[in-house]
Amino acid sequence: MTPFDVRDPDIRRRRFRPIPVRMLVPNVITLLAICAGLTAIRLSIEGRMTLAVYAIVFAAALDGIDGRIARLIKGQSKFGAELDSLADFVNFGVAPGLMLYFWQLHELGNAGWIAAMVFAISMCLRLARFNATLDDPNKPAFAANFFTGMPAPAGAITVMLPIYAAFLDLGRWPASLTAAYTLLIAFLMVSRLPVFSGKSMRMRVPPELVLPAFVAVIFFIALLISYPWYVLSIGTVSYLASLPLGFKSYRDQARAAEAAAPAAGEVSSPPSAPTMASLSEPPLDDDDRPGRLH
Repeated sequence: MTPFDVRDPDIRRRRFRPIPVRMLVPNVITLLAICAGLTAIRLSIEGRMTLAVYAIVFAAALDGIDGRIARLIKGQSKFGAELDSLADFVNFGVAPGLMLYFWQLHELGNAGWIAAMVFAISMCLRLARFNATLDDPNKPAFAANFFTGMPAPAGAITVMLPIYAAFLDLGRWPASLTAAYTLLIAFLMVSRLPVFSGKSMRMRVPPELVLPAFVAVIFFIALLISYPWYVLSIGTVSYLASLPLGFKSYRDQARAAEAAAPAAGEVSSPPSAPTMASLSEPPLDDDDRPGRLH
């Protein structure tokens, strides 16, 4: 029998089991988003900036639904979570930074390239911090309704505001102002600023509001297709204006939680005094302690 004989029972046991289709659907959507981000880079190199912006918006829309679809069909996986983070870095970090560089920042030479590079690196650091603190047990309950720093899709959409303004015939920003704005968005992404996540919003729609909700979604999509630069510009400015509101809401909830903590401590029962038996027993060594249940 050769080391690679398929009749070996050990090799047969190591074969992968079939993967359900529901586990593949969210990953396919994420891969489509990566294709959109890479296509945006190509379009920006070719000078077709309008289509490049459309590709980033499409990638952001796919990023907003892949996780929800995964939870809906029970298709979450660790592989999908890692793939989603890599897709966010490409679509919302590398692609917008290169788009701004090819569009205007190249006029500043090395300074423009540094601004684009800092934005992409800030997106990478922001995603790494998000993954590292995802299961933080010390996070207060109300903090689940907030992001730490500007989220990845919002950072990509807001950093392209100079492009929207140029397409609205409002004048082309100076290259130095575009670079400064790019660095500002990069700072907001890696900052500790609390930002509304929208997770506290109710996802259930009353029966009498189902049809109006459909009409509202279709109306918004029609506006985005018909007047993309107006919708993106107004949405970006409104989002930036809402950042102080998120900080104020987080601070108010933190103060309320701190005020409630002493009150909860007062009503809790005091710790019981040690008994003579517990004082007389020697402490257990590491080898005598019971093992953890798995």
